[in-house]
Amino acid sequence: MSKLSKDLKTLCIRNADGSHATQAARFLTLQQCARELRASGYNQLRAGNLKMKHVMCLVSQWQQSGLSAGTVKNRMAHVRWLAEKLGKAGMIPKDNAQLGIAERQFANTGNKAQELDGRLDSVADPYVHMSLQLQAAFGLRREESIKIKPSIADKGQTLALQASWCKGGRERAVPIQTAEQRAVLDAAHALAGQGSLIPADKSYVKQQRMYDAQTKAAGLANMHGLRHQYAQSRYEALTGWKCPKAGGPARNTLRGAERESDRAARLAISHELGHSRLAIVANYIG
Repeated sequence: MSKLSKDLKTLCIRNADGSHATQAARFLTLQQCARELRASGYNQLRAGNLKMKHVMCLVSQWQQSGLSAGTVKNRMAHVRWLAEKLGKAGMIPKDNAQLGIAERQFANTGNKAQELDGRLDSVADPYVHMSLQLQAAFGLRREESIKIKPSIADKGQTLALQASWCKGGRERAVPIQTAEQRAVLDAAHALAGQGSLIPADKSYVKQQRMYDAQTKAAGLANMHGLRHQYAQSRYEALTGWKCPKAGGPARNTLRGAERESDRAARLAISHELGHSRLAIVANYIG
C-alpha cells in the first residue's frame, strides 16, 4: 500500500461521515484514486500535498476510460469530500463544467413504477415484508427501509430519516398524510420495537442479503419501482392530475397556475425522495 493509500485510509476511518454504504463507496473510490495517481507517476504523493493538477489528472483518466458523466460526478463528490477534510475545499470548483465534466443525462423513457399488489404474501421474512411496505408507503430506498428505527423516525406528522440511514448522509422528512401510511408505520413499530428492521441476530449486510434472496424467491424485481410509484402518487395528490409518466399532460403543455402547481409538486417530491435537483425527479414522474 502506498503512502497516499495509507493517508486516505486513515482519513476515512477518522471521518466516518454518512451511511455505511456511502463510507464504503468513498473508501473504494479514494483508494482507486491513489492507485491511479501512483500509476501516473505520483509515487511519493501524500494526502496533504494534493493539488488541483492531481484532481485534473484523475478527471482526465476517467474521461479517457469512457466513464459516464454520472460516474465521474459521483467520484468527484468523494474527491471534494477529501479536499474538505484536508482544508482545501476551495481548491476544486463547485461547478463540474469548469472541470470539463459534461452535464449528466437522465433517461426519461418508460414507466418504472411498481405496486406490491398481492405479491407481498410470498415474502416469508417479516422484516423484509415490512421493509417493502415502508418502501411503498414512504418512497424509501432499500437501505433506508432496512436501517430505519420507527421509534425514532416517527414524529407524528412526519417520518424523520436520519443521515446515517440515507444515501449521501442527507437526512430528510417525509410527510405522514394517509391512513395507509399510519397503519404501515404502526405495524413497523410493533415489529421493530425500539430497534431497526434488522433482526437482533443479523448485521445490516446479512439482512440486505436476506432482502435480496426473499424478493428474488417471491418473483419481485426492481423494487426501486416502489419509489417511482410513490413519487407518481404524490404528484397526483399534490396537483390533482396524473404525472406525464402515468399518462398525464406533458409539462410543456401546462400554463399559468397549473405550471406553478407542477413546479411546487416537483420541489416537494424532490425533498421527500432526498434529491437535490428537479432533473432527477423527472426520471420518476416525467
